[in-house]
Amino acid sequence: MKRSILLTTVAYSLLFTGCLSVSKVEPVNLDEDFELIEEFNIEPEDEFEVEPDIEFYPEATISRNLSDEPVLSAEELYNYFMSQNPEADRGFIVRMANYYVEECAAEGINSDCAFAQMCLETGYLRFGNLVTPDMHNYCGLGAIDEERRGEIFETEELGVRAHIQHLFAYAKTEENQLSNELIDNRFKWVNPKGKAPTVFELAGTWAADRAYGTKLDAILTKMELSTTIE
Repeated sequence: MKRSILLTTVAYSLLFTGCLSVSKVEPVNLDEDFELIEEFNIEPEDEFEVEPDIEFYPEATISRNLSDEPVLSAEELYNYFMSQNPEADRGFIVRMANYYVEECAAEGINSDCAFAQMCLETGYLRFGNLVTPDMHNYCGLGAIDEERRGEIFETEELGVRAHIQHLFAYAKTEENQLSNELIDNRFKWVNPKGKAPTVFELAGTWAADRAYGTKLDAILTKMELSTTIE
Protein backbone atom coordinates (compact mmCIF):
# COMPACT_ATOMS: atom_id res chain seq x y z
CA MET A 1 0.00 0.00 0.00
CA LYS A 2 2.79 2.42 0.91
CA ARG A 3 4.64 1.52 -2.32
CA SER A 4 1.49 2.32 -4.33
CA ILE A 5 1.06 5.69 -2.63
CA LEU A 6 4.73 6.53 -3.22
CA LEU A 7 4.52 5.68 -6.94
CA THR A 8 1.34 7.73 -7.32
CA THR A 9 3.00 10.71 -5.61
CA VAL A 10 6.04 10.48 -7.91
CA ALA A 11 3.82 10.23 -10.99
CA TYR A 12 1.86 13.36 -10.05
CA SER A 13 5.11 15.16 -9.28
CA LEU A 14 6.53 14.34 -12.72
CA LEU A 15 3.29 15.34 -14.42
CA PHE A 16 3.20 18.66 -12.59
CA THR A 17 6.85 19.34 -13.45
CA GLY A 18 6.18 18.48 -17.09
CA CYS A 19 3.30 20.92 -17.23
CA LEU A 20 5.46 23.65 -15.82
CA SER A 21 8.14 22.90 -18.41
CA VAL A 22 5.67 23.12 -21.28
CA SER A 23 4.32 26.42 -20.00
CA LYS A 24 7.79 27.94 -20.18
CA VAL A 25 8.42 27.18 -23.87
CA GLU A 26 9.31 30.38 -25.71
CA PRO A 27 7.47 31.26 -28.95
CA VAL A 28 9.32 30.63 -32.21
CA ASN A 29 11.19 33.65 -33.56
CA LEU A 30 11.30 33.22 -37.33
CA ASP A 31 13.93 35.93 -37.71
CA GLU A 32 16.28 33.93 -35.47
CA ASP A 33 15.47 30.83 -37.49
CA PHE A 34 16.65 32.63 -40.62
CA GLU A 35 20.03 33.29 -38.99
CA LEU A 36 20.33 29.64 -37.98
CA ILE A 37 19.57 28.53 -41.53
CA GLU A 38 22.42 30.70 -42.82
CA GLU A 39 24.79 29.46 -40.11
CA PHE A 40 24.23 25.77 -40.80
CA ASN A 41 24.00 26.18 -44.59
CA ILE A 42 20.86 24.08 -45.04
CA GLU A 43 20.51 22.65 -48.54
CA PRO A 44 17.31 23.40 -50.52
CA GLU A 45 16.33 19.73 -50.42
CA ASP A 46 16.71 19.55 -46.63
CA GLU A 47 13.43 19.37 -44.77
CA PHE A 48 12.79 22.55 -42.81
CA GLU A 49 9.15 23.45 -42.89
CA VAL A 50 7.07 25.58 -40.58
CA GLU A 51 3.53 24.50 -41.27
CA PRO A 52 0.46 26.42 -40.13
CA ASP A 53 -2.05 24.72 -37.86
CA ILE A 54 -4.54 23.90 -40.61
CA GLU A 55 -7.08 22.72 -38.03
CA PHE A 56 -7.62 26.36 -37.11
CA TYR A 57 -6.74 28.01 -40.44
CA PRO A 58 -8.25 25.60 -43.00
CA GLU A 59 -9.06 28.23 -45.64
CA ALA A 60 -6.00 30.42 -45.21
CA THR A 61 -3.41 27.92 -46.42
CA ILE A 62 -1.42 29.63 -49.16
CA SER A 63 -0.08 27.67 -52.10
CA ARG A 64 3.68 27.72 -52.55
CA ASN A 65 3.18 27.27 -56.31
CA LEU A 66 3.92 30.51 -58.12
CA SER A 67 1.17 29.97 -60.71
CA ASP A 68 -1.62 28.99 -58.31
CA GLU A 69 -4.53 31.18 -57.30
CA PRO A 70 -3.81 33.47 -54.34
CA VAL A 71 -5.73 33.31 -51.08
CA LEU A 72 -5.25 36.77 -49.57
CA SER A 73 -6.97 39.95 -50.71
CA ALA A 74 -5.19 43.29 -51.07
CA GLU A 75 -6.62 44.34 -47.71
CA GLU A 76 -5.27 41.21 -46.04
CA LEU A 77 -1.84 41.72 -47.61
CA TYR A 78 -1.90 45.29 -46.28
CA ASN A 79 -2.89 44.16 -42.77
CA TYR A 80 -0.13 41.56 -42.70
CA PHE A 81 2.50 44.03 -43.89
CA MET A 82 1.53 46.64 -41.31
CA SER A 83 1.78 44.01 -38.57
CA GLN A 84 5.44 43.55 -39.55
CA ASN A 85 6.32 47.19 -40.22
CA PRO A 86 3.74 49.38 -38.43
CA GLU A 87 5.70 52.57 -39.14
CA ALA A 88 5.38 52.20 -42.91
CA ASP A 89 3.47 54.79 -44.93
CA ARG A 90 -0.07 53.44 -44.92
CA GLY A 91 -1.09 55.00 -48.23
CA PHE A 92 1.99 53.56 -49.92
CA ILE A 93 1.30 50.06 -48.60
CA VAL A 94 -2.34 50.24 -49.72
CA ARG A 95 -1.14 51.06 -53.23
CA MET A 96 1.50 48.33 -53.17
CA ALA A 97 -0.95 45.64 -52.01
CA ASN A 98 -3.34 46.58 -54.80
CA TYR A 99 -0.58 46.68 -57.42
CA TYR A 100 0.57 43.19 -56.46
CA VAL A 101 -2.94 41.76 -56.64
CA GLU A 102 -3.70 43.45 -59.98
CA GLU A 103 -0.39 42.76 -61.71
CA CYS A 104 -0.35 39.14 -60.59
CA ALA A 105 -3.93 38.60 -61.72
CA ALA A 106 -3.01 39.92 -65.19
CA GLU A 107 -0.15 37.45 -65.55
CA GLY A 108 -1.50 34.44 -63.65
CA ILE A 109 1.02 34.67 -60.80
CA ASN A 110 0.29 33.94 -57.13
CA SER A 111 0.18 37.38 -55.51
CA ASP A 112 0.63 35.90 -52.03
CA CYS A 113 4.04 34.51 -53.03
CA ALA A 114 5.04 37.64 -54.95
CA PHE A 115 4.13 39.91 -52.03
CA ALA A 116 6.05 37.68 -49.62
CA GLN A 117 9.09 37.89 -51.89
CA MET A 118 8.87 41.66 -51.92
CA CYS A 119 8.80 41.61 -48.10
CA LEU A 120 11.90 39.41 -48.00
CA GLU A 121 13.88 41.28 -50.66
CA THR A 122 13.26 44.75 -49.25
CA GLY A 123 13.10 43.97 -45.52
CA TYR A 124 9.44 45.00 -45.51
CA LEU A 125 10.28 48.05 -47.64
CA ARG A 126 12.94 49.28 -45.24
CA PHE A 127 15.58 48.67 -47.93
CA GLY A 128 19.08 49.48 -46.64
CA ASN A 129 21.29 47.64 -49.15
CA LEU A 130 22.13 48.38 -52.80
CA VAL A 131 18.54 49.20 -53.78
CA THR A 132 16.94 52.44 -52.57
CA PRO A 133 13.21 53.35 -52.47
CA ASP A 134 13.43 55.80 -55.37
CA MET A 135 14.47 52.97 -57.71
CA HIS A 136 11.03 51.31 -57.43
CA ASN A 137 12.83 47.97 -57.57
CA TYR A 138 11.02 45.65 -55.18
CA CYS A 139 12.78 42.35 -55.84
CA GLY A 140 16.45 43.25 -56.25
CA LEU A 141 16.44 43.02 -60.05
CA GLY A 142 20.01 43.44 -61.31
CA ALA A 143 21.37 44.37 -57.87
CA ILE A 144 24.88 42.88 -57.85
CA ASP A 145 27.41 45.33 -56.38
CA GLU A 146 28.11 49.05 -55.89
CA GLU A 147 28.70 49.52 -59.62
CA ARG A 148 25.56 47.56 -60.55
CA ARG A 149 23.03 48.60 -57.95
CA GLY A 150 20.00 47.31 -59.85
CA GLU A 151 17.26 48.22 -62.30
CA ILE A 152 15.39 51.51 -61.97
CA PHE A 153 11.70 51.97 -62.81
CA GLU A 154 9.77 55.21 -63.20
CA THR A 155 6.84 54.41 -60.94
CA GLU A 156 5.77 52.07 -58.14
CA GLU A 157 3.36 50.29 -60.46
CA LEU A 158 6.00 49.64 -63.11
CA GLY A 159 8.39 48.37 -60.46
CA VAL A 160 5.81 45.85 -59.30
CA ARG A 161 5.07 44.90 -62.92
CA ALA A 162 8.73 44.17 -63.61
CA HIS A 163 8.88 42.01 -60.49
CA ILE A 164 5.85 39.98 -61.58
CA GLN A 165 7.21 39.60 -65.11
CA HIS A 166 10.47 38.24 -63.75
CA LEU A 167 8.58 35.76 -61.55
CA PHE A 168 6.57 34.81 -64.65
CA ALA A 169 9.82 33.83 -66.40
CA TYR A 170 10.70 31.52 -63.51
CA ALA A 171 7.21 30.09 -63.00
CA LYS A 172 5.87 29.57 -66.53
CA THR A 173 7.21 27.74 -69.56
CA GLU A 174 7.89 29.11 -73.07
CA GLU A 175 4.36 28.53 -74.39
CA ASN A 176 2.96 31.06 -71.90
CA GLN A 177 2.84 34.69 -72.99
CA LEU A 178 2.81 37.89 -70.94
CA SER A 179 -0.36 39.98 -70.97
CA ASN A 180 1.37 43.33 -70.46
CA GLU A 181 4.20 44.76 -72.55
CA LEU A 182 7.57 43.44 -71.40
CA ILE A 183 9.49 45.94 -69.26
CA ASP A 184 11.71 43.49 -67.37
CA ASN A 185 15.11 43.89 -69.03
CA ARG A 186 16.36 40.71 -67.41
CA PHE A 187 13.47 38.50 -68.56
CA LYS A 188 15.55 37.10 -71.43
CA TRP A 189 18.26 35.85 -69.09
CA VAL A 190 15.97 33.37 -67.35
CA ASN A 191 16.54 30.04 -69.08
CA PRO A 192 14.93 27.66 -69.28
CA LYS A 193 11.63 29.36 -68.67
CA GLY A 194 9.55 27.75 -65.94
CA LYS A 195 12.54 26.34 -64.05
CA ALA A 196 11.17 27.40 -60.65
CA PRO A 197 7.44 26.60 -60.38
CA THR A 198 7.40 26.94 -56.57
CA VAL A 199 9.05 29.24 -54.05
CA PHE A 200 11.47 26.46 -53.12
CA GLU A 201 13.07 26.27 -56.57
CA LEU A 202 13.91 29.98 -56.36
CA ALA A 203 16.77 28.96 -54.06
CA GLY A 204 19.91 28.64 -56.15
CA THR A 205 18.17 30.12 -59.21
CA TRP A 206 16.67 33.51 -58.40
CA ALA A 207 19.00 33.84 -55.41
CA ALA A 208 22.28 32.14 -54.54
CA ASP A 209 21.06 31.74 -50.97
CA ARG A 210 20.30 28.04 -50.53
CA ALA A 211 17.75 28.85 -47.82
CA TYR A 212 15.90 31.39 -49.99
CA GLY A 213 12.87 29.17 -50.56
CA THR A 214 12.68 28.26 -46.89
CA LYS A 215 12.69 31.94 -45.94
CA LEU A 216 9.82 32.62 -48.34
CA ASP A 217 7.95 29.62 -46.95
CA ALA A 218 8.37 30.98 -43.40
CA ILE A 219 6.99 34.39 -44.42
CA LEU A 220 4.02 32.73 -46.12
CA THR A 221 3.39 30.77 -42.93
CA LYS A 222 3.40 34.00 -40.92
CA MET A 223 0.93 35.45 -43.44
CA GLU A 224 -1.33 32.41 -42.98
CA LEU A 225 -1.23 32.52 -39.20
CA SER A 226 -1.95 36.26 -39.10
CA THR A 227 -5.00 35.92 -41.33
CA THR A 228 -8.46 34.52 -40.77
CA ILE A 229 -10.79 34.23 -43.72
CA GLU A 230 -14.53 34.34 -43.25
